[in-house]
Amino acid sequence: MVHGLEEVIVHDKNEVFAILERGRMKRQTAATLMNAHSSRSHTVFAITVHIKEPTVEGEELLKVGKLNLVDLAGSENVGRSGAVDKRAREAGNINQSLLTLGRVITALVERTPHIPYRESKLTRMLQDSLGGRTKTSIIATVSPAQINLEETLSTLDYAHRAKNITNKPEINQKLTKKAMIKEYTDEIEKLKRDLVATREKNGIFLSQENYHGMEHMIKSQKETILELTARIEACKEEIDKLNETFTETKEELAERTDELIATKSQLGSVTSDLLVTKEDLKKTVYQRDEGNYIFQRHREKKAALHNQASKLMEVTREAVSDVSGLHSKLDRSKQRDSDNERAVGDFQQKFSVMMGDTQVKMEQFTSQQKRHTEAFCEQLGKWSEQRKTEVTRCGSSVKAMLSTIATFTENQTESLQ
Repeated sequence: MVHGLEEVIVHDKNEVFAILERGRMKRQTAATLMNAHSSRSHTVFAITVHIKEPTVEGEELLKVGKLNLVDLAGSENVGRSGAVDKRAREAGNINQSLLTLGRVITALVERTPHIPYRESKLTRMLQDSLGGRTKTSIIATVSPAQINLEETLSTLDYAHRAKNITNKPEINQKLTKKAMIKEYTDEIEKLKRDLVATREKNGIFLSQENYHGMEHMIKSQKETILELTARIEACKEEIDKLNETFTETKEELAERTDELIATKSQLGSVTSDLLVTKEDLKKTVYQRDEGNYIFQRHREKKAALHNQASKLMEVTREAVSDVSGLHSKLDRSKQRDSDNERAVGDFQQKFSVMMGDTQVKMEQFTSQQKRHTEAFCEQLGKWSEQRKTEVTRCGSSVKAMLSTIATFTENQTESLQ
C-alpha cells in the first residue's frame, strides 16, 4: 500500500515506545513563516495487538485488535507560509491528501453510494476508522490568534463534519490456535509452490521490482474496477429512478391534458352561465336597492315605535314600583295579624294551663282542710267528755271560726276564678 512500509514485532510497551521514538526522529519537519516546526507529512502509527486467552477446554484463543495513531499535517496556505520549491510541493501534497479525506468525510456524512477510499493512500489506510467497525476519536488543534482565523474555522468545520460520521464498532474476533496454524500453513504452502516454480523455471519470471509493480498495478486496477462497478450500479439505480420519474411525469401530463380539455369545455358553459348571471345580477341590484329603501323606512318607523315603547316601559316601571310597595305593606299587615293571633292563642293556652293548675291546688287545699277539720272534730269529741265546760265556752268561738273559714274559702275560690 505504501512503499517502505514495514511491520516490527514487539513484546512489551518499552519496545513500542522505542519504535515511536524512532518514528518521531524520522518525521519530516521544516520551518515556515507560520510555524518553526511545521510537519511536512502525515504520520500513521498502527499497533496490532495479539492476546492469548485460555478456554475451559484448555484450548487457546487468539484475539486480535488494532490501534491507529494518526497525526495529520495541517493545511497550509503557500502564500502566507512562504513555502517554495520542495516545501511548496510538500504543502501541495498535504493539501491534496486532506482534500481527498474531506471528500470521503462528506460522502460518509451524506451517505452517498460510492465512498472514494482508494483515491489516496491515507484514506485507504484509515478506511476502518472512517465509517468502519472501529471506535474513532478526533482532536482538532486550533490557534487563538486572529491572524489564523481562516485556518481555525476550516479546522473546526472539518472536525464538525467528521463528528457526524457513523461507525459500527464490533468486538475483536477471537481465533483458535488451530485456525491460526491453518492460515499460516496455507501461506507457507503458497510460498513453497512459488519457490518450486522458481527453481524449476516453470512459468513467468520477473524481477522483484517489476513483480511488485505489476502486483500493485493489478491491485489498483481491481480497486478501480470495484469503484467503477459501484459507480455503474449507482448510475443504474439513478437511471431507474429517472425512468420511474419520467413515467410518472408522462402519466401526470396525460392526466393534466385531459383535465385541460375538460376545463376548456367547462369554460364555454361557464361563460354562457356568466352572461345569464350578469342579467340576474342587474335584477338583484334593483331588488336590493328597493329592499334597502323599504328597510330604511321600516327602520325609521321602528325607531319611533321604540321611543314610544321606552316611554311606556318607564310608566310601567313606576306602576310596578307602586304595586310592589303596596304588596309589601299588605304583607306586613298580614304578618302583624298572624303574630297577634299566635300571641292570643299562646296566652289562652297558658291561661288554661294556669287555671287547671289553680283548680287542682284548690281541690288539694280543700281536701287537706277537710282532713284537718275532721281530725280536729275527732279531737274535740275526745276532749268533749273531759272538757264539756270548755266546749261550751268555746262553742261560740268554734262557730265563729268555721264561719271565718267558710268565708275565706269562698273568697279564695272567687279570687282564683
